[in-house]
Amino acid sequence: MISVAVERLLGSFTLDVAFEGPADGVTALFGPSGAGKSATLAAIAGTGAVTRGRIVLGARVLTDTAAGVFVRPPARRIGWVVQDARLFPHLKVDANLRYGLKRAPLPHRIAFDHVVAVLDIAHLLARGVGDLSGGERQRVALGRALLSQPDLLLLDEPLAALDGARKAEILAYIQRLKADFRLPMLYVTHDADEVRSVADHVVLMEAGRVVATGGVELAPGARRTATIVGRDAEGVLLRVTGDVAAGERVDLVVE
Repeated sequence: MISVAVERLLGSFTLDVAFEGPADGVTALFGPSGAGKSATLAAIAGTGAVTRGRIVLGARVLTDTAAGVFVRPPARRIGWVVQDARLFPHLKVDANLRYGLKRAPLPHRIAFDHVVAVLDIAHLLARGVGDLSGGERQRVALGRALLSQPDLLLLDEPLAALDGARKAEILAYIQRLKADFRLPMLYVTHDADEVRSVADHVVLMEAGRVVATGGVELAPGARRTATIVGRDAEGVLLRVTGDVAAGERVDLVVE
């Protein structure tokens, strides 16, 4: 399980988030651009300074400002994939993958051949990065992150630079990773279709805050039963239950 409760001051923007993610499956950090989703991942990875707070991954405390605990990023055992892949352009695909493996702590529980097979990249191993399509780059980036033997995988808008067909392709591979490796993943996106495709749990963010947590019904377009509570002009408590979608406007008329 991942437990996060942190505050970050970023100029005039304050990130103040608290949530928990399960021990496996995909937790989507979902919300508009500027909500603080990527800044949250940076705090978890240890590359973004935390003003105060605590981050726990499994039994390991990664950050605890009150106790003076800070685990350096390389020792956090976290894999991170971003939208531009950030592969090493001077290395072949095979060497890019093995870069993650050679820096990983022993023993290696995630095998090279298994990752190559699951991501279907054996035919790419001898290629240069410049010879890869956008979707192929993301598959290699996923493989390199997995071979670092992570306890947590961070996916920061990994499909943002891809077209519709390539997005569908990578989403299918992420589904395979969920089934094969049973790793917890935090998936940043503002695309509700991606949430509905891969997420098991959703953290809804706005303006640096967590405004809701729950299942994929939090993504716009997914309908759920909601309870609306309010008071009329005379102070009488009103409670109405109905079927709505997250973010949908509700007009309540009292007669």
